[in-house]
Formats: sequence, C-alpha cells, structure tokens
Amino acid sequence: MRVRRRLRVAMVSMHTSPVDSIGSGDAGGMNVVELHLAQSLAALGHRVDIITRRCDPAQPDRQALGPGVDLIHLDAGPLRPLAKSAIDAHIPQFSAGLGQLQPYDLIHSHHWMSGLAALPWARAWGVPHAQSYHSVAARPGSALSEGEPPESPARVPGEARLAVESDLVVAISAAEAGTVIERCGADPDRVAIVPPGVDHALFHPLGPDQFDPALEARLAPHGRGYAFFAARLQPLKGPDLAIAGLSQVSECIRPDLVIAGADSPDFAAYSDHLRQLTADLELEPYVSFIGAQDRPSLAGLLRQARLTLVPSHSETFGLVALESAACGTPVIAAAAGGLREAVVHGESGQLMDSRQPEDWGVAMMKLLGNQRLLRRMGVVAEVHARRFTWEGMAEQLDRLYHQLLDSEVASK
Repeated sequence: MRVRRRLRVAMVSMHTSPVDSIGSGDAGGMNVVELHLAQSLAALGHRVDIITRRCDPAQPDRQALGPGVDLIHLDAGPLRPLAKSAIDAHIPQFSAGLGQLQPYDLIHSHHWMSGLAALPWARAWGVPHAQSYHSVAARPGSALSEGEPPESPARVPGEARLAVESDLVVAISAAEAGTVIERCGADPDRVAIVPPGVDHALFHPLGPDQFDPALEARLAPHGRGYAFFAARLQPLKGPDLAIAGLSQVSECIRPDLVIAGADSPDFAAYSDHLRQLTADLELEPYVSFIGAQDRPSLAGLLRQARLTLVPSHSETFGLVALESAACGTPVIAAAAGGLREAVVHGESGQLMDSRQPEDWGVAMMKLLGNQRLLRRMGVVAEVHARRFTWEGMAEQLDRLYHQLLDSEVASK
C-alpha cells in the first residue's frame, strides 16, 4: 500500500511502556499492540513517537525503538512504577509535558488517562485526535467490577468526554465498540473496529527439532504436558479459576499448570492468595509460577503447551488467545467480551459461559482425553490466526488517519 502522505504521529500511552514483558504491562498486551502498531506504521513511511510516563530516573528523554519509531519519556509524578489506580493524579503534569513537544499531524491516545492529557493539545494544535480505550470502566455493581480496584472518580466522566469529543474511536473488537457506544455515548459514525495482529515470525506452531525436552521436564514433571496461563496476576484475569479448574481434572490425565505473569501493584497480596489456593487444593506439585516473560519466551511456552487457559472476567480482545492460536495451541477461554472474536468456539478452542471450576475441568478433560480433537483444533487455530497481522492493522489505521485529515481540510 502506498502512503499518500507521511505523517508525524504521537502515540500517547501515559501509563505503560511498550517495552514491558508479558504480564507486566497493563490490559493483557496493550503495550504489545502499541509497539507493533508503531513499527508497522513506520514501515508504511510514517514517523511515530510513543510518549509515556517516566518511571525510572535512568530512562532517557528519547530512545529509538527502531526505524521511524522513538520512545519519549515525560516526567509526571514519582520516577518509579505506580499502580494504575494512582497514575491519574498526574495527568495535568503529563499534559503539560506534551505541550512542550512540537505539534504532530495526528494524536492517537491509548487508555483514558492518555486521552485526557492529549485531547487539549490536539485542539490547540488543530489536529485530529483518535482514542483507543483498551478497557472501559465497569458500571458500579456489575459483574465486570469483580476483581478491579475502586475506579478513579475521573474515569467514567473522562471516558464519556473522550467518546464524544474525539474525532475517532478505535475499538479492537466488536464487543469493545458496543461498550464504547452504549456506555460512553460515542457516535457510531466515529467508531471503527481495527482488530490486533500477531507477529507470525515469532508465534508459530512447533517445528521440527523445536521441542525442548528440558523445558518439558522442568514445567511438566508428571509427564502429561502442561496447560498455560499468561497475564498480569490480578483477579480480573481469573488465574484462580485456572487453578481451581485444574483441581477438577482426573489425575490420570491432569497436566501441570504453568502461570506466567508479574504481580499487579493494585493487588500486592494476590499472588500469595493464589499460592495459598494452590496449597489448599493440594496442587502444589502441579502448579508453577514463573513470573513475567519476554516475547520470545512467551512464544516458546505457548508452542509447547497442550492448552492455553484464558479465564478472564472481561477482555476487550484477548491477544494471548490469538497468539496461542498462531502457535497451534487450542484455547479454553471465558465467553467474555472480545474473547468471543479471538476464539472460534468448537473450532479453534472452547468458550465457557460458566465460571464453575467443575465445568472448566470437564472442558479440559474433553480436549486432553481426545488427542485427535486436540490436534484438529490446533491446526484450525493456526489457520484462524493467519487473518490477523500487524501490517493489516497499520494499513487500516493509515486509511482512517487520512480520512480524518481529509475531513479536517474539507471543513476549513
């Protein structure tokens, strides 16, 4: 695709760095989306600055992440990692830092805090503002509130303001688009669905001579392979259900369970709770907590897993489910939000309406006890994932960006 105009794009991501490892970034892969998107837009000829909050004194003002992509750190609050729920107090300082930069052709904000910081500068510079939410505040008392810290009082009105005032809302799934329209009041004509991609060079099925017997011996000592869970350790992601579901699998076919993910600052004691649950269910010999993983390690773990478990209460898409599919590993996932679009029920994996451990155990036994079905799902999953590429996502956004700019010119 030929770029009609090379743009300077500000990709504003106040609360997460795009170079985090899996499980340490927010929203289950949001940082991965931003980095790959920036790199793919740059491959089309654009210049992209990813602008984030400095959380370490050693982080430079500007850092090259690849051809056409720079990472800019702005001071806003303490120079250390903060819980997501504590970051919004520093929006004004972050916004002031944005105002010191040279104007861009377009601003694309990620998450509501970034949008509130950037929207005033888009208006001051006379450039379009695109907003990606990645997650939307749950209604008080709703099921989506389970496992989440108290919402900032600024979040709900902030999300509504961004939905109404942004020139474009970019949703990652039909489920997220519906939420933004219904809950935040976005104009459907200004909402576009742009699904994420997969790095197929990294996430691919197990090839000849790629099986790692040492990894298998370490993570699956019972000789029946392992099921895999990858996300930040917080209640919203449902690792407790993965553990409880494993307890319902018959010992004769029970795999080991590998849990990859960093602790969440919002839930400092949650990993201790998970370990206690593991002990209470007498599963300590079966469950390994291996912490945050870099992208190549994540791909290797997904390739060799027998199943991937995604029991989240809510997901705007569920990138790890798509990456698992690309590796040829079937997924058992909650039928929540965008996971209904990431997983093809009965073909690339199994979607679960129930959150009862007994039902998750039955689903695991159904697949683990039928090797033919498990292999078939793995093959179909990999074919399903081929439709999702970062290059395709960037091309869709390139068209949307130019439509915004053309509209700006026409209105003047």
